This record gives sequence, structure tokens and C-alpha cells, in this order.
Amino acid sequence: MGDLYDDIGVGYSSARRTDPRWMTAIDAALGDAPTVVDVGAGTGSYEPADRQVIAVEPAVEMIRQRPSGAAPVVRALAEALPVRAAAAAMAVLTVHHWKDWRKGLAEMRRVAPRRVVLAYDTELHADYWFVREYVPEIAELERGRPSADDIAHELGADTVIPLLVPWDFTDGVFPAYWRRPAAYLAPQVRFTCSALAQAPAGAVSRGLARLREDLSSGRWRHRHQDLLELDEWDAGFRLIVSG
Repeated sequence: MGDLYDDIGVGYSSARRTDPRWMTAIDAALGDAPTVVDVGAGTGSYEPADRQVIAVEPAVEMIRQRPSGAAPVVRALAEALPVRAAAAAMAVLTVHHWKDWRKGLAEMRRVAPRRVVLAYDTELHADYWFVREYVPEIAELERGRPSADDIAHELGADTVIPLLVPWDFTDGVFPAYWRRPAAYLAPQVRFTCSALAQAPAGAVSRGLARLREDLSSGRWRHRHQDLLELDEWDAGFRLIVSG
């Protein structure tokens, strides 16, 4: 994962900003754990401020963007956590990037009695309107990743909580712009989203050109009028709690 985010992570902290609604859910899932290891921590978007946190992140570019005052960070992989013990371990939208995700989850089980993982249903992402209508090549990428159900099973999850995506979501995850399609035309969105950054560049360019035409002609709005009437939408994100 380090190599990927050293390449696509430039400007990540400006595009992937903490959404307080998800932060509240993650904080509640951590329970009363006083110590937390944040695995695949990135820029620290969802690290709780009122607990002792140790961040683990392999990408230098992501570490560089962690804000002043953020939790201390160790450059390491999820599959070999440099931590003996913590009350809780968290991993936010990172497991699908690990080279050996089962080994990484085993490491989370080793170091903490409580595990909180934010993942997503890969089938729902593969069937997202942007993928289905504009860049279908992304579907193969998504279906090759561990899905939320796979991760929940591996962890022996006690609880799986759907996290809906509000229309004005501030964290630029891939489906964040389900009701704001013009956002996908911005280079910053394209280059800080792994699904777009890892898809064939030619396919993404062709898809964005079609999207631009459909926005200009009104075809996108006509096809997706139902989405424009929603305040939040289930894109498949699941908060998995174990232990």
C-alpha cells in the first residue's frame, strides 16, 4: 500500500477530509478504549482526539501530510504491526489495499481485544452508477478486493453497522459524489481516489468525457432524478466491530 499512496497521495489531505458524522460513529464503536492503534492511518482523518493513539502507516507521502499535533506515527505495514498491545485497533478504508489482508486482520486481533474496521461491499461499489455507466473497468478491480462481509467473517464480527453517505459528504471517498457528479471531473478527485487512480487511464479519460457530455446534455440528470431527491444513500460502507 505504501507505494500506491506515495504515488496518488499528493493532495490527499485536502480531498479526503474528516466527515464529523462518520467520526461520531467510529468514536462510538471504539467504546471506552483509552489506547488505540490506527492501522493504515493515512493522514489521520478519523483518529480520535481524546485517546492515546499510535498510528501505523507505510506511505511517506501520507505521513508527510499528517497535521501538526497528530498522533505519533510509525512507518510499518499492517501485516507486521510494531505494537505489543492496545485496547483497540482501528482500520479505516485501508484493508482492501493490504497485500495480505487476512494476515493484517490477524495482527489486529493479536494487539487489541477490540477491533473496528470501516470497509465496504465491493459488489455495491462495482455496480455504482459511475462504474456501470462510465468506467466499467473499475468493477473488476473492486471485485478483486476483500468485501465487508469477508472482513466481518474473518474478524468474527459482533456488529456490522451501515454507514450511509450524505449528499454533502466531506470525505472524498469514491462514491462520495453520488449526487454531485460534476465533482468527478476535477483532477484532484481523480488522482486521490484509488479506484480511479488504479483503473486504466484511457478508460477513465473516456468515461469522464462521456460524463461531461451527459451532464451538459442533461442525460445524467434524467437518468438519476431519483438520486437527486435523496439526502443520503447506501454506497455499501460498513463499520465492523469485533470484540
